[in-house]
Amino acid sequence: MDAEDVKVPADLLSPLPEDSWGVAQSEQHLNIHRYVRPWTSQDQQWVEQVQAQESSSLAVAQALADDVDCHIFPFTHFGKGRIKKLRISPDAFIQITLQLAYFRDRGSFCLTYEASMTRLFREGRTETVRSCTNESSAFVRALENGEDEECCRRLFRLASEKHQNLYRMAMTGAGIDRHLFCLYVVSKYLGVESPFLKEVLSEPWRLSTSQTPIQQIELFDLKNHPDFVSLGGGFGPVADDGYGVSYIIMGEDMINFHVSSKHSCSQTDSHRFGAQISKALNDIMNVLA
Repeated sequence: MDAEDVKVPADLLSPLPEDSWGVAQSEQHLNIHRYVRPWTSQDQQWVEQVQAQESSSLAVAQALADDVDCHIFPFTHFGKGRIKKLRISPDAFIQITLQLAYFRDRGSFCLTYEASMTRLFREGRTETVRSCTNESSAFVRALENGEDEECCRRLFRLASEKHQNLYRMAMTGAGIDRHLFCLYVVSKYLGVESPFLKEVLSEPWRLSTSQTPIQQIELFDLKNHPDFVSLGGGFGPVADDGYGVSYIIMGEDMINFHVSSKHSCSQTDSHRFGAQISKALNDIMNVLA
């Protein structure tokens, strides 16, 4: 049966009065005007509830955003070019620098997270490099205790080699944190309480770090057009009393840093920590050069 053969009541074919509340719609092949359901008090209550939830969510999001202490700065004294001339991994150099900066800022060491890619595996995402090691701590203590430069250089080399080895292990599936997470998931599935997992997974990551790759630098000349450089993006701290540090190695002579913490924590200050990072970079380079 065609639409034209359908008999439509005459009252539905008449146009809507101009003062009627509603929207007139015509169905395909049929000139039928339909009334929208009249607005009711229940509709008004529903709208008010949605608006209240939106306002509440906005207040929570605004409070979280306002609490972020973000400091973004470019380090231009040197970059990966000079670091590689020393036959040192730029990433290892920066990670050990962060250990020195954190020790100077807080007077202690902390569990440190560095993201490592696992692209060697199908659908691989990330693994964790725990970059606060005995070797990096030994170097920091030696430097801060005024040990001679030869001793500090030797300890730095050991710390750098340790970090590179940990990074290789993480990239090739020999890290520990994704395995710990799998054990956690299985324990929850089986309903098994594990004191070991409870303790190891409750430790706070007070220093969360990641190198952010950048792909635009091949599109223009950084030296002749430094104003075109983007500072990229970063992330917030994982722990309430910690720091989030994202760094981007830009070409041969620049490293951009994003440092974040929370205003609500009296122990942290992103600008102060940024200054410690810059000082630590220069101090380590002076020892190694």
